[in-house]
Amino acid sequence: MASSKTATVGRRAAELREQLDYHLYRYHVLDEPEISDADYDRLYDELVALEDAHPELITRDSPTQRVGAPPSDKFQKVEHPTPMGSLEKVTTDEALEKWHEDVCKRLGTSEGIVYVTEPKIDGLSINLIYENGAFVRGATRGDGVRGEDVTPNLRTIKAISMRVIGADDGVPSLLEVRGEVYLPLSGFNALNERLVAEGKKPTPNPRNAAAGSLRQKDSTITAQRPLSIWIHGLGVRDGLRVDGHWEALNWLREHGFRTNPYAERHETVASVAQACHAWEKKRIELDYEIDGLVIKVDSFDHQRRLGALHGRPRWARAFKWAPMTAQTKLERIHIRVGRTGALNPWAQLAPVEVGGVTVSTATLHNEEDINRKDIREGDEVIVQRAGDVIPQVVGPVLPHAKGTRAFKMPANCPLCGVEIVKPEGEAMHRCPNRACPSRGLESLINWVQAAADIEGVGEQSVRRLWDLGLVRSLPELYRLTKEQLMEVEGYGEISASNAIASIDASKQVPFHRVLFGLNIPDVGWVTAQNLARHFENIDRLIDAAQEDIEEVDGIGPDRAESIAEWFSDDANRALVGELRELGLRFEIGDELRPVEGPLTGKIYVITGTLENYSRDEAAAALEAKGAKVGNSVSGKTTGLVVGEEPGSSKLTKARKLEVPLLDEAALEELLRG
Repeated sequence: MASSKTATVGRRAAELREQLDYHLYRYHVLDEPEISDADYDRLYDELVALEDAHPELITRDSPTQRVGAPPSDKFQKVEHPTPMGSLEKVTTDEALEKWHEDVCKRLGTSEGIVYVTEPKIDGLSINLIYENGAFVRGATRGDGVRGEDVTPNLRTIKAISMRVIGADDGVPSLLEVRGEVYLPLSGFNALNERLVAEGKKPTPNPRNAAAGSLRQKDSTITAQRPLSIWIHGLGVRDGLRVDGHWEALNWLREHGFRTNPYAERHETVASVAQACHAWEKKRIELDYEIDGLVIKVDSFDHQRRLGALHGRPRWARAFKWAPMTAQTKLERIHIRVGRTGALNPWAQLAPVEVGGVTVSTATLHNEEDINRKDIREGDEVIVQRAGDVIPQVVGPVLPHAKGTRAFKMPANCPLCGVEIVKPEGEAMHRCPNRACPSRGLESLINWVQAAADIEGVGEQSVRRLWDLGLVRSLPELYRLTKEQLMEVEGYGEISASNAIASIDASKQVPFHRVLFGLNIPDVGWVTAQNLARHFENIDRLIDAAQEDIEEVDGIGPDRAESIAEWFSDDANRALVGELRELGLRFEIGDELRPVEGPLTGKIYVITGTLENYSRDEAAAALEAKGAKVGNSVSGKTTGLVVGEEPGSSKLTKARKLEVPLLDEAALEELLRG
């Protein structure tokens, strides 16, 4: 009787293991879960209870055995069944073509040569060994012949299958699987936030974070890191017949292994080159870092005939792009005061090439971020072009050199001398002086460049007018005469006349542009549009209570309070009245009336700088098709349009919510319908 009961329990445990493996496969490999997390947890808890009561039923490939190995004092060296060779790189079309010619020469033909490309993950190379379908060992690449056994840590990665699944055609007795362990960008940011909260040093980049996570002596620590893996190839495969790399990738995916969905098959080397250049631009769409594409000759027969040289296969190359990080000296930390009074620290760097561009300045975000990373003047620092565009300081190269200086935000505004403040709950320090030169000058520059887009009057002209005392406010800009403008360097009679005509014409800019240009705290382009649509004219907005403003799309209590306070200020009301008397528009026109079109019901958000559109032109084009343009990414967002210098917070949130990313070409295609 007891043996019958044990057999029943054993069958149930086997069923649960099979179900759990299947659902992990659906979730991590196919990205098509069939059950909820809660339902998965119930199955998992049932298996744990059965194995606790019957330890003899525990198998080494059980989902419950992913974590729990005791901490190790050191990693054992293990030899790979077949060597893990490194790849030679190419960086130009010419080098790619030369390699192709060499392949053709060695094979004695240019016909029938097919290539496969895959994103080159900036992670840690791993070799996984399966015996009779069960995962038994995993090791780092090491020197290519021997690596470190990190099996307990690899078991914690749920994207790694503990056994070959769905192998109705038989399981290879020995299967060697190659992959790249990486840390998603969203997980990297969360990890650094947690490390800082625990008083520990943040990691400088996702690759280092992935490597450090995988080499933890205690696998329970590794389990706390959101590591994942892309499988990209096979080594030993006893009894498995596949004729090429493309077929191998499909077999791996069908049998429980997570292969990259962006692998492509190419009939020509020209198609390979196109893919390399396309992905260099598209890589910001991914939630993981890639530094190029791996290119492989597809046919295993061709690979065998081509062979290797000094451990590097002749049948594969890595097309690598210019590195997006570099090391240089941080010479000084400066402060720029923005149009809202925010104090923005920025780094003056010894010039260095990053991603093919010479960089001499970089953003530092705010004082908290500088102190968290322990960045000091005089440090050797790692510079990165975030999103491939914005230069930013990742962190210092430790230890600090002698003579480095810790950063401290100045107590007073560098422009007006007023004591700065740091509002509760905010990361930025601010100058509270509304008469601070930064407010007036930066607001004027914003007005002529973005809000009104006045032709013939640019940033340098505004700075000269400011320095001469001719224009210190928006009303003074509209009272400027041709004779006064001719006193400014660069203006003659004709150019001054044209500029004055442009200033006068700008009085007709739409109401929402005027709102945007008034320098109201927390009112950007989209918020200004939403305010204009909701209230329709300035009088209703001035009279609106905070709770009325909260009804506007995208505006919460804090922003509503800030807007209401701005309009309750006598000086601001006077400014509005003066601009109204000068002829500026303070009521809605047809440009913001709802439009029915092919994009009606869709919501898009725009981040970064586009090449062929200003932000407002892109927003207007989308709205002309019926779409709404939002201010922030949410679960309701249809797509995020990404230009150069995109906002990192919007990108991170879009990736987390799996909101589609559109580059400028995709935007234009969308607008064409």
